[in-house]
Amino acid sequence: MKISLLTYSTKPRGGVVHTLALAEALAALGQEVEVWSLRRGGDAGFFRPVDPAVRVRLVPFEDRADEDVGPRIVRSIAELAAALRADGLTADVVHAQDCLSANAALTVRADVLRTVHHIDQFSTPELVACHEKALREPKRHVCVSEAVAAELSAGWGIRAQVIPNGVAADRFAAAADPDDPVAALRRAGWRRKLGRYVLAVGGIEPRKGTADLIEAMAELRAVAPDVTLVLAGGDTLFDYRGYRDQVLARAAELAVDPVLLGPVEHDELPALMAAASVFAFPSTKEGFGLAAMEALAARVPVVLRDLPVLREVFGSSAQFAASPSALADALSVALASPDPARASAGATLARRHTWSAAAEAHLSLYRGWRIG
Repeated sequence: MKISLLTYSTKPRGGVVHTLALAEALAALGQEVEVWSLRRGGDAGFFRPVDPAVRVRLVPFEDRADEDVGPRIVRSIAELAAALRADGLTADVVHAQDCLSANAALTVRADVLRTVHHIDQFSTPELVACHEKALREPKRHVCVSEAVAAELSAGWGIRAQVIPNGVAADRFAAAADPDDPVAALRRAGWRRKLGRYVLAVGGIEPRKGTADLIEAMAELRAVAPDVTLVLAGGDTLFDYRGYRDQVLARAAELAVDPVLLGPVEHDELPALMAAASVFAFPSTKEGFGLAAMEALAARVPVVLRDLPVLREVFGSSAQFAASPSALADALSVALASPDPARASAGATLARRHTWSAAAEAHLSLYRGWRIG
């Protein structure tokens, strides 16, 4: 079976991580797989090497100074669509992982499958239109959790197949291995640089709940003044500069002083994760929580916002908090009293979410859809 997977970026965002891992797992099952994406600015390729068994199709996309989000979205769709149209997009299955790539694919053919990782709310008209079309027009839908599938059903009357994310658990478990001297050196390097730290991954943006995390850290520092907040992750396609400025101004007011690492190299992320004292995940909207599951694989205590989807995915393997004060309390508990039983349960949970199982489930869906 020839499978085209489509994503919108080469950066290490959750949907892009999912796309590459799924593509490689499908190729390992003997399928002919290609991945399409826009290559923005000076990007030479994806944020990490891709298995040569997967064909990578990158469409150059020129950055334009002072281009607003709306026009950039429209141009992104148009340029990716033009490349897909020129190619013919003759795969047996065309599977888009986001609203932008789904809109582009739908200009070429109608039988597009879409993964809905989470359901966003936008105010930019072009994004609202992109979001709605990419939910309503694909022929089949996949969600990575039951909670998102229920939201899609309730809001749009669309039934989706639920296929949870896989997790590269071995990468993060190896980084936490107490008996591996190289892994120990890498963890020690991050701790020398950062001290004792709470880690959050994903950049500074509203959906990631960064503002609440700053408030929580201000409370936490009152009882744990030696603990630093470390924020890893780069900018997304959308313009959150105003939110970022507000968050950093509030952090300065509260003397939180977060360490902003920006994008972290793919090979460095597991050690950064494994060296953290706690992983904070205060997102207001998620579909699965891949970064938090990677932290569990590294046996790092995880504190999550109390959302139905995260309760579904993580169960008793993490702590939950519904407000900044509750988040501060949960972080304090995790710092003071790490729970070995919970850490073991979390690592086991992460290992159960394999990309090979996700690929098998997708392949079954593809075959059933094409035969039907």
